[in-house]
Amino acid sequence: KTVVVQPVLFIQGITGAQKTGVALQQVEFTAAYSSILQRAIDTTSHIIGQRPIPLFQHCGLNEQSFGSWEGMQIADLRKLTEFKQLTNDPAAYKALSNGGETFEQLAVRAMDALCDIIKVHQSGANILVVSHGHTLRLLLSLLGGATWENHRDESKSVSLLNTSISIVKYDSEIGFHIEQLNDVAHLQ
Repeated sequence: KTVVVQPVLFIQGITGAQKTGVALQQVEFTAAYSSILQRAIDTTSHIIGQRPIPLFQHCGLNEQSFGSWEGMQIADLRKLTEFKQLTNDPAAYKALSNGGETFEQLAVRAMDALCDIIKVHQSGANILVVSHGHTLRLLLSLLGGATWENHRDESKSVSLLNTSISIVKYDSEIGFHIEQLNDVAHLQ
């Protein structure tokens, strides 16, 4: 039996999302997308506020599955070789002990989700995307030219802060360009 734990959004998350909404209030969003997890939906709703922006969920934006590790204490996991691979050597992490999702699987899923969103909306549309730490870090790294194997190298990515703002431009001929990454000035 699989038990899915749905962590709630605490006051710090709500406040951060509301501040993000204020920082983005001048952006005319065509749509907003979040993962199907309730805290991501709630975060997106707080960012949108009262604006009439349609909110869609896409399971491709869900956080990386950690299988049997989900709900366990990080202190216990840090002792495991496979956990060290997860955090330091994505190419070596095979998710064998936990039945979770590899970075390769996550990369395919997240990029497919992004492509689905692009197919739905016209060129030039502003789309708000709200997801989770591992998923966004990998996705932004891929868009910046990294691979799933090297995306955790310090020169390839950063650990994203909650409710930070990253801006990615997409052009069907040029591809993706990251204009802003992990900006938290609005949270100060």
